[in-house]
Amino acid sequence: MKLEAEKILSIHARCASEFEVKDDGAGFLRVIPITGGTFEGKISGEVISGGADWNTARENGISHVFAKYLLKTDDGVYIAVENEGKIDFSDTAQMIKTAPRFQTDDKGRYAWLNTGVYVGALEGGSEPGSVEITVYRLA
Repeated sequence: MKLEAEKILSIHARCASEFEVKDDGAGFLRVIPITGGTFEGKISGEVISGGADWNTARENGISHVFAKYLLKTDDGVYIAVENEGKIDFSDTAQMIKTAPRFQTDDKGRYAWLNTGVYVGALEGGSEPGSVEITVYRLA
């Protein structure tokens, strides 16, 4: 069986300076505020300010990323996003891979986002303090 992936959207998120919660014994926690941005693809709109990435770096070099934020489509529909993944920062060529989950009105035009399996690729953005997330739906 061969997996296929369809590109759904590209998110261009702006981030503010991190807050260091520091090491609680399980890892070094940094909270990175999401301050806005845009997205385009099968749907388009803006990234709403107020989300954050809770990034925990562990002693073994593996970091756990967990971001929760809100998208607003061009036609005014809100979509909640939770995006989680892990990366080994000892491999500098490796891209952060995530598993985004979406929540939106189950009776609305974007209800198709509530089901399916999604994967994301996260990279540093073209501007300082930004990230680019490309989201694919597995078919």
